[in-house]
Amino acid sequence: MKITAMNLYIVAPRWLFLEIETDKGITGWGEPVIEGRASVVKAAVEDLSGYLIGKDPMPIEDHWQAMYRGGFYRGGPELMSAIAGIDEALWDIKGKYYNAPVYDLLGGKCRDRIKIYSWIGGDRPADVAEGARRLYETGCTAVKLNGTEEMHYVDSFEKVLKVSENIAAVRAALGYKMDIGVDFHGRVHKSMAKVLARELDQYHLMFIEEPVLSQNNEALREIAAHTATPIATGERMFSRWDFKNLLIDGYADIIQPDLSHAGGISEVKKILSMAEAFDVAGAPHCPLGPIALAACVQVDACTPNVFIQEQSLGIHYNQGSDLLDYLADKEVFRFKDGFIDVPKGPGLGIAINKEKVIEAAKTGHNWKNPIWRNYDGTVAEW
Repeated sequence: MKITAMNLYIVAPRWLFLEIETDKGITGWGEPVIEGRASVVKAAVEDLSGYLIGKDPMPIEDHWQAMYRGGFYRGGPELMSAIAGIDEALWDIKGKYYNAPVYDLLGGKCRDRIKIYSWIGGDRPADVAEGARRLYETGCTAVKLNGTEEMHYVDSFEKVLKVSENIAAVRAALGYKMDIGVDFHGRVHKSMAKVLARELDQYHLMFIEEPVLSQNNEALREIAAHTATPIATGERMFSRWDFKNLLIDGYADIIQPDLSHAGGISEVKKILSMAEAFDVAGAPHCPLGPIALAACVQVDACTPNVFIQEQSLGIHYNQGSDLLDYLADKEVFRFKDGFIDVPKGPGLGIAINKEKVIEAAKTGHNWKNPIWRNYDGTVAEW
């Protein structure tokens, strides 16, 4: 079997899909994208296609090593996302060839269902109690929300209270029937992260996420001293080498590698297995499209230290195009009592509506995240 073509589709709201074709008629789908840099990752995939076209798709590990080590300079979000989407598509092909789910090829499932969480509140959290109540009525039992808007190195305690009031509103609406994760989104610097973490302890959260940027992971030592809440991070870390020191230092309780950013199925399975050896839980990052989620679910199914999966259905970024719009079977990710069932189909376990993809790609997108500024005009973290 040989790879004959690699087709790329930039589709709304902010995604990039990859279809790998073979001379045996088996195709695989991947989602290689960094949000806000879809065109850059597209160029990286096109660059790597010169190596892959004409080769057998089956030796996935060898292809991964060649793509990663084949250049003198390696790593980083764009290249690792390109490798990730290719890796996902190759696993999809391999699973379809053997008529088996990817998780069977990775050792077999260790669970029957996967707990999921959904988003509420948007970039500047609002109406969180009503959003959580609506989700609970659909069968969702865990939510995540952005904690705060922009926050300076040292900022007003009024902003801290606003975060606290949002969480209190969800607790007042649903008590402890709803698990809550609060995403600091890297918007908060160490000085204020300590204040926020201590203030939010009273709400017994599922986790606080990215309390500081991953470039500042050394600050987790101080933050951990101010809270009993589990600390999650890792969405902006792109390989097992990025995660190595985080795990050795021991101040993260949950890691959140993104399968479309951190080297794909092959790499994230290794990252999560490393974490298991450090007694650290996994919760893969995935505010992306259906192919990225399908790849996550395959790894979740066979990885015991994963405890929950992010998914983007209804997220504020998806207005106009949503997760299920590109799927032929829209039931595959339906959740019940806070869980989705492990899919049984071959490969990634989904069927892409290619006609919808082609039509959407005619319009494409040029999504960029906003540029935020602090009260004094300095550029803030978004």
